[in-house]
Amino acid sequence: MKLIGSTTSPFVRRLRLYFTLLNVTDFDFVNLDIFSSQDRQLLTDNNPAQKVPALVDEGQCLYDSRVIFRYLSQKYQQAPLSWAQENTLTLIDAANDSLVSILLLGRSEIDTSEDKLFFNLQHERVEQVMSVLAQMVTQGDFDDWHYPAICLFCLLDWVSFRQLYDFSDKKPLSDFYQQAMSNAGVNETDPR
Repeated sequence: MKLIGSTTSPFVRRLRLYFTLLNVTDFDFVNLDIFSSQDRQLLTDNNPAQKVPALVDEGQCLYDSRVIFRYLSQKYQQAPLSWAQENTLTLIDAANDSLVSILLLGRSEIDTSEDKLFFNLQHERVEQVMSVLAQMVTQGDFDDWHYPAICLFCLLDWVSFRQLYDFSDKKPLSDFYQQAMSNAGVNETDPR
């Protein structure tokens, strides 16, 4: 089994942490620089959408972290997520996707703080989702270290690492983040 991705991707890191949670060590991690031409070609060869992660296992290649999670969950006979947990992942992924857009626009020297519809919608989505996630933490939705909690941690650590969003004013998120730092695999998968 081979996981193709980059150490800095929160979508890849969540799977690496899920492997740790499952105590799965029999996989190879191929760390790519997705902006180098050679690694970009390897990525394209394994995922025509040109996104990380990709998982190669038993002669097939799977794309997208949620598809890969479902595959691994079935392969290792884990209980499926509830519909509420699936919705939680949709929220986390929406914030992550908006922030990836903001990061890439910034790297393209585009000022995303301008009053433009696309930028405003991304910032509004992120703020809304972070507020809902903070409420969910307060309700205990992330008390267990399961895949949705892993995904929330990866989002928070990535926005902290990339300095894309300051969640320090949302105490439940800050508290969750600090507690999650002690979980297995967190230090080993740290992109810093």
